[in-house]
Amino acid sequence: MKLYIRTLALLPLMATMFFSQSRAQAVTEIGGQKIVTLTRKAVSTTQPEFTSITLMPGRGMELQQITANFPGKGSVDVLASPGLAESAKMLDKDDDDFGDLGYRLGSAFLVPYPNRIRGKLSADGKTLTTEWQGHTITLPANNIGKNPGAERHAMHGLILKAKTDDVKVTKIPGGEKVTGVIHAGNFGGNWLSKTDLDFTISLTAEAVDATIVAHNVGGEAEPIAIGWHPYFNLPSGDRTQARLHVPGSQLATVDGYDNVFPTGKLIPVTGQYDLQAADGKPLANNFYDDNWSKLEWKNGAATVKVIDPAAHYGVDVEGLSPEIKTIQAYAPPTKQFVAIEHQYNFANPFGKEWGSMDTGMVTLKPGQSTKWHVRLHVFVP
Repeated sequence: MKLYIRTLALLPLMATMFFSQSRAQAVTEIGGQKIVTLTRKAVSTTQPEFTSITLMPGRGMELQQITANFPGKGSVDVLASPGLAESAKMLDKDDDDFGDLGYRLGSAFLVPYPNRIRGKLSADGKTLTTEWQGHTITLPANNIGKNPGAERHAMHGLILKAKTDDVKVTKIPGGEKVTGVIHAGNFGGNWLSKTDLDFTISLTAEAVDATIVAHNVGGEAEPIAIGWHPYFNLPSGDRTQARLHVPGSQLATVDGYDNVFPTGKLIPVTGQYDLQAADGKPLANNFYDDNWSKLEWKNGAATVKVIDPAAHYGVDVEGLSPEIKTIQAYAPPTKQFVAIEHQYNFANPFGKEWGSMDTGMVTLKPGQSTKWHVRLHVFVP
């Protein structure tokens, strides 16, 4: 009888433990496809090394997390991102029809346009229309600022919920890589022509490489821009002393930090926006949601540095594709991250405010391709 009573008393605890374990074990898929993890063992006792990448092929090949081993510290999360269980809840249960929560964690890929696009809003407020070379493009109006009178606009591309085909993990010297293709077509009827996106994500001790090749497989020309939205972690938790280096001497002015619409005016960087010094500038309590251009290229790369001196931690973010014309940085003072977005384009690239300026959208004729490539390194500053 005593054993029976004790067993009954333990049932709630056992049920909780079973539920927790089941939930942890259940997170093998997000977006209806299996999660992919690239791994390697750290071998150095003196140098930091990348050790894993977790990806979500069911959500546009988004990177959910990257880890690195720092001797004396152990494993460090490179991205500011929730765990898999919370990520699954956000993306599979709480998200909207457009997949907008995808660019609130990890690193989402943004195709065929990063950043904002304005246009004529439909009567129901769900879509907007804009123009490119005489063609009308209809996009989801999936974003809006918080202030009264804010304008609905399109934001961060059309693959946030895309599925990836032919996902393959293979060994490479010193690590692993994953490849896959998104047959985006006309992006759900929202774009011109038809597009295939070939992804390659690789992991070695020294680098994480992310590559997207966009192919126009349709019958007419189309504009394409590519970028990503990685939230880089600040391991110390002290954002004020973290430093940011951005190799851009020109800033795009905006109408404020609610809409963040470009005015079409480009000005030399000054004050808090001049981040060109080799060791950057402290974030302090500055707010950033800004776009730098006129980039300085050294050794074939436009390199941003995120440095956390208190944690003896740093990340190089190298833009390697010449088509990358601008870098967007997003860093709210209340958050322990810096989002660094190497992208082809200026915001609102079809907008009249730019006049005849090249806004970074690449024109792909049928059969043509364009390649976006960014590489990460970790280091001890």
